[in-house]
Amino acid sequence: MGKVVAQANMSLDGYVAKQDNTIGGLFDWLQNGDVEMPTPAGDFAVHLTPQSAEHLRQWTSSLGALVCGRTLFEVADGWQGRHTLDVPVVVVTHQVPTEWVAAHPDAPLTFVTEGVEAAVAHAQTLAGDRVVAVTGGTIARQCLDLGLLDEVAVDLVPIVMGEGNRPFFGNLSADEVALGNPTVCVQGDRVIHLVFPVVR
Repeated sequence: MGKVVAQANMSLDGYVAKQDNTIGGLFDWLQNGDVEMPTPAGDFAVHLTPQSAEHLRQWTSSLGALVCGRTLFEVADGWQGRHTLDVPVVVVTHQVPTEWVAAHPDAPLTFVTEGVEAAVAHAQTLAGDRVVAVTGGTIARQCLDLGLLDEVAVDLVPIVMGEGNRPFFGNLSADEVALGNPTVCVQGDRVIHLVFPVVR
């Protein structure tokens, strides 16, 4: 099985979205460079610095599946049935959105109602030896609490979003979780790409 990695664009004070689920300037770095790079699904192109472009190429080429929560699925409107990263998506939910499924019968999205652990296991089956990316703060926190994460990948953006917004991990069950020294540290324009191993 491949690694399970929690990934997020994060503000300097630890937030991944505003309370209304908007993202402010967290993704502005995707248009800060001269290197044009179409998304894997081909739905739009980003413009990156060479450093960010190489980092993003390596990240997207390693992916085999994504796990997210129902909130992110709703905010993204199910990516119209095909995620920008063009990999299967496993959505953790209490109830399957049957109308959406009927309207998108060929969409590579799976809805899992048995919890985060079952969702990650299903995503690993889909991904094989490739990376399973976990996105969305609530799901990332649950995975960290359950000991399911191998790495934490952060695109750290020099923005302070302030109190009341949505944190990457929120309140963990453990007092603290140790991460190792970063195995990746790449300076882009208005972003630093970091990857930390989870110490078990």
